[in-house]
Amino acid sequence: MTANDNELARAAPAPDGNVEIASGKGKGDENFPVGSWLIRAGLRKHVHAFYNFARHADDIADHPGLSADDKVARLDMMEAVLTGARDQAAPSALVLRTSLQESGVSAIHARELLVAFRQDARKNRYESWAELMDYCRYSAAPVGRYMLDLHGESRETWPASDALCAALQVNNHLQDVAPDLRNMDRCYVPQDWLAKHGAATDDIARETSTPGLRAVFDEMLVETKTLNTAGAALPGLVKARRLRVEIAVIVNLAHRLTAKLQAHDALAMRVKLNSTDFAAAALLASPRLLWS
Repeated sequence: MTANDNELARAAPAPDGNVEIASGKGKGDENFPVGSWLIRAGLRKHVHAFYNFARHADDIADHPGLSADDKVARLDMMEAVLTGARDQAAPSALVLRTSLQESGVSAIHARELLVAFRQDARKNRYESWAELMDYCRYSAAPVGRYMLDLHGESRETWPASDALCAALQVNNHLQDVAPDLRNMDRCYVPQDWLAKHGAATDDIARETSTPGLRAVFDEMLVETKTLNTAGAALPGLVKARRLRVEIAVIVNLAHRLTAKLQAHDALAMRVKLNSTDFAAAALLASPRLLWS
């Protein structure tokens, strides 16, 4: 049996028809806290239910042993369970459905995430920054909007939240730019910017960035800094005190990761946050936010 055969075997639906796949990734692999102690205790189980649903959908979309059609069929099954059309085959979707019923939050945010994951199954190049931002509208923005809705926040918070979530998403794309291309032939780097700077997608397979590719990354990071600036307004718009502090931590983490990506070559090393970054971000999220 080949390595690919092993992948296909692991991708087969379980005997009970479960279409979900666990990659082994979890909250510890994220660049931001997920349902931390800062979130009100009664809401944490709902945050975890949403995260687990998103994690399983993402694992399907990224699985190397599944065809695009199989990925989409599995994601469709998750949506069917989420919306109540089915009751089996997607455990995390069933848990989230119950959670949404208890919390009163709409299923639209989870369903919009599935739009992005279906796109991941079929699309592997992005022609422009605008096209990438449209992808982030479905791959990232729903996460922030869900959290805000769960806490009863105004929709006036959404633009700043969307900006912050898009910044986090682009940072993640740049962190994983090489393995995404190598493992899934997927590239989120705008093709028109590659052409403008005399670079090519294949340059991402190199061990270090060419000058042209570095210029593209820098252009993406300039735009990401603008998104970070817009997202920095979010804590001041949020009424829930604990959520306000958690968002302030995330804002600080986004700024720190953007700066690291500007200072280091994402092809030569995996640029990532460390425990010092998390500690510094927490300290910068001043305790006064919790009581103001």
